Amino acid sequence: MKVANPSQLFRSARATVVVACLALICWRFYPVTLAALGQFLVRSDTPEHADAILVLGGDFWGPRVLKGAELGMQGFAPRVLISGPPYQNRPESELAIEFLAGKGYPKTLFLSLPHQARSTIEEAIALAPEMRRLNIHRAILVTRGSHSRRASIVFQLFCPGVYFVSVPATDQFNALSWWSDPESRLLAII
Repeated sequence: MKVANPSQLFRSARATVVVACLALICWRFYPVTLAALGQFLVRSDTPEHADAILVLGGDFWGPRVLKGAELGMQGFAPRVLISGPPYQNRPESELAIEFLAGKGYPKTLFLSLPHQARSTIEEAIALAPEMRRLNIHRAILVTRGSHSRRASIVFQLFCPGVYFVSVPATDQFNALSWWSDPESRLLAII
C-alpha cells in the first residue's frame, strides 16, 4: 500500500479550500457578477459623425429603425443603411423604409440593403462588399442593446477598413437584473 506524500495532500487540500471559497464568493455575490456580465453585453458609444448609419436587420417597425432614422435626422451621417433579410417574400429593409416614411422621415435618407443572412456573422459577410462599394470607412452601428457588443466585434472582424461606433437602440434588456426577467434572459442569450 502506497502512502500519500504529505506535501501532495497539503496542495490538494489547499486547492479544495480555494475552490470552495471561490464558489462561496460567487454564490454570495452572484447579483453583482451577473449584473457586470449584463452590462458587458451592452456597448454604447457616443454618436459621432460617420459616413453612414447601419441599422441591422431584425426590427423593421421598432426601436432599432427609429434610432437609426433619428441619428440620420440629427445629421450624424448623410445616409441610413437599413439591412434586412426576407420577411414574407419582401426584404425587411424595404418594409422598414416604408414604415419610416409613414412616420414622416424622408425616404431619400434611407438605402435598403437586402440579404439572405440568418446570423450576425452572415449579415456582416453579406454587407462588407456593400460597405466597400459605398466607400464607407466610419459607420454608426445600430442594433439592440444586448446585442451591441457582439455585433460590434463581428462587424469589426468581417468588415475590415470600417470603424464602427456602437449606438444601440433602447430595448427591454435590463442589464442590471437580466437573470430575473424572462425577456431579458432571452435577450442575453440570443
